[in-house]
Amino acid sequence: MMRILVAGAGSVGRSIASELLANGHEVTIIDKNPAAMRVASVPDADWILADANELKTLAEAKLEEADVVVAATGDDKANLVLALLAKSEFGVPRVVGRVNNPRNEWMFDQLWGVDVAVSTPRIMTALVEEAVSVGDAVRIFTFRQSDTDLVETTLGEDSPLVGKLLAQCAWPSNSVLVALIRDGRPLAPDPDEFLEPRDQLLFVASRDAMDALQRMLANTDVR
Repeated sequence: MMRILVAGAGSVGRSIASELLANGHEVTIIDKNPAAMRVASVPDADWILADANELKTLAEAKLEEADVVVAATGDDKANLVLALLAKSEFGVPRVVGRVNNPRNEWMFDQLWGVDVAVSTPRIMTALVEEAVSVGDAVRIFTFRQSDTDLVETTLGEDSPLVGKLLAQCAWPSNSVLVALIRDGRPLAPDPDEFLEPRDQLLFVASRDAMDALQRMLANTDVR
């Protein structure tokens, strides 16, 4: 179990805190805005109404005992100041900094006390470029309440689906093709459409359909 301080009680900070608590960690949330004190949304966290950029606040929060600090406010300047204070004044082993404006990303480095900089645009780009491989079915979003996923795959040149009509493709049960992306343009799944190499297919699929969908896309179980 780690002791983690999250600065910023907005939707990002609360989401991070909830996930960390679910994983068994001890979490403290700090925010200076009284309107952000939605304690009931993350009831198992310790909440502090104060400015996380003030040494007094961080001392009262016993930051020297923290294993990780997450600077997750919507203000890049505030996140950098907290990162520097956490590292230089309290010796926190690991500091994660949220980058709101991609133009400021160059500042989020170890000189400012940031061990890991988290920029949403960069993460999304990395997921697209690195995680989505041709021929693989990749979960890109989870609908938690329904236990279903948004799944993407890109057809390779040798895919057995290439040249087939969508009407000829018997997708696994509990999976639905919701969009076809070709040359950067989204297309509705027309049964009379022929599939082409590099087509991107987007499915909504239940967890129990993933294995069958992957087998179909990996050159087997194709009708």
